[in-house]
Amino acid sequence: MANPNGVVAQTAAAQQAFASDPKYKKYTQQVEKCLNSFDNVHEWADCIAFLKQLLKTFQAYMQFKEIPRKLIVAKRLSQCLNPALPTGVHQRALDVYSHILAVLGSEGLKRDLPIWSSGLFPFFEYAATSVKPTLLNLYDTHYLPLQSGLRPVTKSFILALLPGLEEETGEFFEKVISLLDRLSGTVSPSFFFQNMWLVMLTTPSARGTALNFLSRRLPQLHGLEDVTTIIGSDIGLMIRAFAAALEDENLLVRRSALDLLLQSLRVDSSAVKRAQADDRTILMRAAVGVVLRRDLSLNRRLYSWLLGPGEKSEKQIEYLKENALELLKNTLKEDMVSPSGEYSESRPFKIFVSLLDKWEIGAALSEVLVYDSLKAVKALSEAAPEGEEDVSMTANTLYEAVEPHIIWRRLLSSVFQEIIGDGEQFEAIEMMLFILKTFLQDEEVQTIHFPLIFSAVVDLLQIQVEQDPSKASSPSMKASLSLLEVLLRQTPHISLLSRPEVNPDIQKASETERSYVFACTFYDIKPLLNASPPSGTYTVPLGSAFESLTSLSMVFGQTLTKAKGTGDGHLAQLREVFSLSMTLIDHLVGRLSSSIRLVWEPKRWISVVLDSLQENTNFTVVDKIISLVVLLHQTSDLTPNFSVDDRPTMSKMVDRLLSYLLPNYAVYHVRAVNLIWSLEAATPRSHVESILAQAMNSSELRNVQESYEAFGILWRLSEDNMLPGFRFKVPMMIVLDTLKNDDPNLRRIGETWMRCSLKSYLRVLDPILFELMDPSILRSTTAMRVKGKEIPGFTYERPFDQRYINHLLDMLSSVIRIGGQGFVKTARMSGIKRSHHSGLVTRVETAGFPDPDVSYLEVLVELLLHYLQSEPKASWAPTMHPQNLVIQSTAVDLLQAIIARGEINGLSIDVVEAAVIGKLYFCIHTNRLTLQNKLLHLLHSVISASIAVDEPSRRITVGKQRLDESLNNGDGDDSYAHGYSVNPLLTQTLVDGIVTSTNQPVLQHWLDFVLMAIPQFQPMLQAVVAPLNECVDRKLLMSLRDLLKASKRDEEFSSDTHSSTSDAEFTMLLNGLERLVLLSLTYTSEANVMEDDASINAEKAVEGSGLLGYVSNVFSSDNTQQPNDDQLLVRSPAYFALNEGIRVLYLIWGTLGWTDPEDTNSRDESLALTYNRTRTRCRRVLEHIFRVQSAEVFESIVDCWNRDLFEYQVSVDAPFELVDVLVSSAQNVVHMICESISLRLSPSSEKKRQSMNPDLTDAVLFKYLEQYLQRLEGPLAIQVWGRFLQLAKEIAGSTRDFKPQTFPTLRCATVLAEKITQTTAMEDKRIRKELQDIFAKLLDSSVGYVGRIYGSSSWIRRSANEALLSNGRDSPVQATREAKIDEKINASTTSFAPDTPRPGPTHEVAIQINEFIATVALPSMRRILMDNDKVSSACANIVYYVVSPALKGKTKPMEVDPIIVNIIHEMSRMPSAFKTWKSPVTELLNDNKVFNGAPDAAEPWKPIIKTIFDSDKTAFPELLNKISTAPSANIFTNREYEMLVRSLNLRRLSFVLLAGDKNHYLTVLPSIQEKLVDVLRNVTTPIVQSEVYLCIRVLLCRLSPHNLTSFWPVLLTELYRIFEQVMLNLPSDGSEDLPLVLAACKCLDLLIAIQTEEFQIHQWMFVTDTVDAIYRPNNWSPEAMMDQLAEIAASPPRTSTTTNGGSSPAPNVSTFAPQRPMRRPMLTSIRQIDSIRDLVPFFSSVSMSTYESVYASNGSIDWDVIEKGILDDMFDGR
Repeated sequence: MANPNGVVAQTAAAQQAFASDPKYKKYTQQVEKCLNSFDNVHEWADCIAFLKQLLKTFQAYMQFKEIPRKLIVAKRLSQCLNPALPTGVHQRALDVYSHILAVLGSEGLKRDLPIWSSGLFPFFEYAATSVKPTLLNLYDTHYLPLQSGLRPVTKSFILALLPGLEEETGEFFEKVISLLDRLSGTVSPSFFFQNMWLVMLTTPSARGTALNFLSRRLPQLHGLEDVTTIIGSDIGLMIRAFAAALEDENLLVRRSALDLLLQSLRVDSSAVKRAQADDRTILMRAAVGVVLRRDLSLNRRLYSWLLGPGEKSEKQIEYLKENALELLKNTLKEDMVSPSGEYSESRPFKIFVSLLDKWEIGAALSEVLVYDSLKAVKALSEAAPEGEEDVSMTANTLYEAVEPHIIWRRLLSSVFQEIIGDGEQFEAIEMMLFILKTFLQDEEVQTIHFPLIFSAVVDLLQIQVEQDPSKASSPSMKASLSLLEVLLRQTPHISLLSRPEVNPDIQKASETERSYVFACTFYDIKPLLNASPPSGTYTVPLGSAFESLTSLSMVFGQTLTKAKGTGDGHLAQLREVFSLSMTLIDHLVGRLSSSIRLVWEPKRWISVVLDSLQENTNFTVVDKIISLVVLLHQTSDLTPNFSVDDRPTMSKMVDRLLSYLLPNYAVYHVRAVNLIWSLEAATPRSHVESILAQAMNSSELRNVQESYEAFGILWRLSEDNMLPGFRFKVPMMIVLDTLKNDDPNLRRIGETWMRCSLKSYLRVLDPILFELMDPSILRSTTAMRVKGKEIPGFTYERPFDQRYINHLLDMLSSVIRIGGQGFVKTARMSGIKRSHHSGLVTRVETAGFPDPDVSYLEVLVELLLHYLQSEPKASWAPTMHPQNLVIQSTAVDLLQAIIARGEINGLSIDVVEAAVIGKLYFCIHTNRLTLQNKLLHLLHSVISASIAVDEPSRRITVGKQRLDESLNNGDGDDSYAHGYSVNPLLTQTLVDGIVTSTNQPVLQHWLDFVLMAIPQFQPMLQAVVAPLNECVDRKLLMSLRDLLKASKRDEEFSSDTHSSTSDAEFTMLLNGLERLVLLSLTYTSEANVMEDDASINAEKAVEGSGLLGYVSNVFSSDNTQQPNDDQLLVRSPAYFALNEGIRVLYLIWGTLGWTDPEDTNSRDESLALTYNRTRTRCRRVLEHIFRVQSAEVFESIVDCWNRDLFEYQVSVDAPFELVDVLVSSAQNVVHMICESISLRLSPSSEKKRQSMNPDLTDAVLFKYLEQYLQRLEGPLAIQVWGRFLQLAKEIAGSTRDFKPQTFPTLRCATVLAEKITQTTAMEDKRIRKELQDIFAKLLDSSVGYVGRIYGSSSWIRRSANEALLSNGRDSPVQATREAKIDEKINASTTSFAPDTPRPGPTHEVAIQINEFIATVALPSMRRILMDNDKVSSACANIVYYVVSPALKGKTKPMEVDPIIVNIIHEMSRMPSAFKTWKSPVTELLNDNKVFNGAPDAAEPWKPIIKTIFDSDKTAFPELLNKISTAPSANIFTNREYEMLVRSLNLRRLSFVLLAGDKNHYLTVLPSIQEKLVDVLRNVTTPIVQSEVYLCIRVLLCRLSPHNLTSFWPVLLTELYRIFEQVMLNLPSDGSEDLPLVLAACKCLDLLIAIQTEEFQIHQWMFVTDTVDAIYRPNNWSPEAMMDQLAEIAASPPRTSTTTNGGSSPAPNVSTFAPQRPMRRPMLTSIRQIDSIRDLVPFFSSVSMSTYESVYASNGSIDWDVIEKGILDDMFDGR
């Protein structure tokens, strides 16, 4: 059984010895009687009477050396020492103590030490001055004689006495010191000091007094070799104690701790040096932390500790470097690099900055720490979320605090090492970049350090590359050049013109050393290599940098030129460094403001650089080279320099740029064109024009084609004011020449140029008209007779160059032929006097056109008529006539072309007709064109002529009304066609012409023909519209994909991007799409629809009811033939064309939104142009189509929005922005959506239903409407409210029945309501009433539906059970019938979305409604309904239909759907709704099964329970009354059940307390304590007592420790009693006492884990709280109860091996590296035990674990784990 040496065993033996004595029995009865009288104590006078009586009783039986009922006696005496009682009571109680201790003697006291000390030890702190002598006398007389018996209680004794050392002048100071000295002598000084360290570590309030004692008694340790004899073997414990004091909140404690460090624990002492590295770090971290208090007295002491006792600065710095610097650096570095979660990340940086104030420390520390600290700042900044103020502020402070010279010396040294190294490392370079980009630099840094660093780095790079050219492509080279670029941006120009002024001792170096060597001298860095002597302008940073960079760029260029066969990655690296070197030279030259003479070879440089313009460069590099060459050429401040005004130099650059003006380099076009113009502007001679002309006259066709394409792009992208027509007149004439060239290839190239590149016809017209109006052509007016009619004409007075004029007219003819309608329209709309060429304007005015707005067309027609009507003089006729005929022929062609386009409204067409009528036949048959053009033109002419001859006055009317007439007339088709029918191959040919990729160069010809011929000759060509529509859609999508692929980022320095898609291509395709869609809408092919209808109806008839059905359907189909005037039919090709067209346009609009990227590159200008122009054109097309078919277009857009177009990344806002662009106002948008929804809900006519988009359901429309409404501002929400209300009323109807559309309508209504409630519209009574009524009605309907779902599901289960009972099996008949009913319901409800559940047996709609109520409806309810009664009514409905059914009948009441809990939680925020939900939640809490659930399920209920007890003031008293101890009057009550109910009520109390905040229930604490004491005293049932300990654990978590002072005597007595009982009589396996023992152990476990100061003085009773827990002395026997229990419980033999709840408890320290470990209970995981042996691991390890946790955790407690453990114990999870 029990250990015979144990305290408890000795006590039991003593009591047994007196048990048989009758006098002792009487003595016991007297004491019990006296103790019972304590129950009647009501005021302090009663206490004195009680104590007098008790003392009298004891004095009457002096012969017995034992105290009966001593546990209760000790408890009552402890209670009488309550600080709240008066001094008189305390004095009486101490008298009783004095008598008892005298009676017991030393042996008795030693035996019962825990019982009597529990009251005496804590009392000294609160004792009055008059009482203290008595108490100290007690300690002195009775305790100190115990000698070694005091060892277990040393720590508690020290804690008891330390309050007496508060003031040195105090009355009892010396007495207490003396007692502590004697205690130290009794238990040994080293053991005493180790307990002192523990006190400092665990009890913050005792640190100050402990330090007072130590400052007098702790010897100096710095002279001693072996300190363990004084302070104990565990130096780490002492260091942690000092660290705890140094981190104390109290300033005086910190100051005392620093004084003690200086006095006894200097940084050079052997105690510090012999400590573990981690321990030294802990001490240093705590010590330097004091600087954050910004207190001079603290800082002075810290500096003295770090710098030693020396007086002189040199000695101090030497001491620091020898003893503390390394430790200080490592400590701060560790905290910077891997910050602990315990402190803020900025702490070590702030300490570093503060230490800089003391220069003796700051200078040395900066040298060793600045680089690491900046590195850590960089890492933190990169990891910190955007806008993290603390990190950025710390970084700035640090950077500003450290001397710039130190920072830049350390950084530059590392940068030099990386450049000279293997080239793979560039950490320091990135660090410097980070500093430049992050911090603002002051003037000193910018003017002194930056120029030096810049020129030194450039110089070192040059040295490196000259020694080893292969380093050109190393990663560090690229990083270095990027660094130089940023450096240069921040360096002022003035400081680059000379080196900074320096000290006289390095003045010579400044004048004689090259940049790299001088920087090493300036910063006192040892040069890492021997550099050659300086050359050039090395003393001027700008000059030396320019010379080095030109040298570097030449090496890079040569390396790039020679880089044959290397990989893409290597080439990209070379290109980038070359480009960066160019950029740097560019920046340097751009800064020049005065003349400078440099030492460099410009001609050699430009030669090398231009040689590198070959295939290994890409456009980015080409751009940089040419930009820089132009800049240098134009710079006059640089000598020597070069000129580019010679053909070979220009040729190299222009040719390279022209190679990028090809279709597959579309992204570079704009920039390349700008560069060509900059070259053109740079030289006075026309080099570019000559180079272009030469290239276009090449003998190789391929080169010619590329030249034309290049010139075309140059032409197209040049602005009009640059006068390309005059500046590039020769190449333009070459192009125009090709239009009449015999070589078909050349002709095709020229025509393609005209189609794709012309941009503006006026550019061509200007130079041609300028020549045609040559003043040297003299003619006089005359009247000519032709076939008997006089026609005004002109006579040539003298010969002129007819061939040239004819050539010009030929060109013009070609231009008009190519330009067609566009040319004529442009000429008609443009005023010739607004031309950019002044010479042309002068000639027009001279020629007699006074009108300032005269147009090009008027001038041109007038000119042509002059040439047509002019004849040579008779004398000149033989020589001039043949050529004159040619000129006239050409003029006729031109006029015919102009007139055919019908644009010359302002002129008399009769005059022109009279001039050209006799030559029309001849003109028609003399066209010579490339095959395709010729055929297309001929086709068009034939069709046009045939219609014009038959019906010259008639024009085709495009419109539905005209079309219907023609279709309804029997001969409608004949009146148009006259035998003309569409060739079956035509459609295919047209489609192929557009789609085939090899046909791309002539795509425009085909599109022009399509766009001209088909509209003109409708409806004959209607059959080709649909296929063309489809192919244009496809072509647009292909182009879109190509453009998006070309837009990808991050490939700037890989090979050039190939993409031929340009804005021009998009524009022409979009034009085509627009016209074709509109055409298909104009001429809908009704015949096809009729056939479709007939076939569908026929199929229906076959499925229907025989012959009659078939016949009737056939007849009815006739009625559906009539086309609807304003609606498209869904099955018509026109509808399909519209839908597909809108999809393509939607994708283009959604994906081509241009935003300027952060890192621009050479493609961006072209991409931006293409994106913006295409999107603009796309918008116009959409607007046009939308005007024609608004509803259908709108529905198509919504349909596109709903589809998963995963291949394209359409922005989220695009569909809504697009609708806002198309529709004039939000009101109209909402109206259209509502109309579409209404149409689907109750289609007014069959035809309207036929016109609906079948893929678009009302659910999708609601979804779109909801998202659209969310984007509206408040005022707009008010505008759309009226129309939405109309729809909502239509859906809500007069009844409250739930429809599939009710819930989506509610969602939309709520969105609108939230917007409107934020405006003043809510002051309008009508709007407010409408809004509240419709919201309440829709909400009630939805809530009612959820209620029915809950009801029906239970009804379904019931009916199924009944069926099984009656039939014994399922009834297939019934199942089939139900299936059919479901089918009918589904058929009758219109258009559910696939993702919207149907109201059937599934709960999905109900779940969605519940979620909506919880997250949206309830949070907004008070704002919307406003009136408390309305809110209460709505909540009552929700509770009745949703909450109550969900809470009922659950075996685990708290495991409710989280949405339901959220609903209750939201209602708990509304005071007016309290009564609606209180009842079901109270029922749930009172349910006896409430704790049968998982702990996690209870967590969300805590705020709800708290609200109930806060709102209802009667709830808490009622709960306490249920824990009444009065037995039931009913004789049939089951006692076991009664105890169970009482235990459940106690657990409810625990849960309610846990649900509150800290100190939330402080006001009712006395009532709670009274109930708990009552239960402990009167109810012995273990199940109930276990719950009391659970409740105490909750109180420990929820109350501040000092509020429980009066409860300690009861709690300690009860714990002592339980453990004493176990020690005397171990419970058997399976005993009902085991849960109580486990509950008591868990309570003790928590007390030990949280280590409250009030408990620490008592904990020695239960655990060994001194170093004996770890370092056990010889012949040690346990005194603490847990250690004794470990021996007792482990000794009996095992009867069972079953354990339940885990084999061993977890250690009570949780480790979360790198944070400091936190304390937590050990028994958290054990829920139940079957044997006392299951607790042996706890008993045996708790003392050691407690010590270790105190050692490691520094007071950090894991409250989350503690509370989770309590919840786990509360909820069984069954």
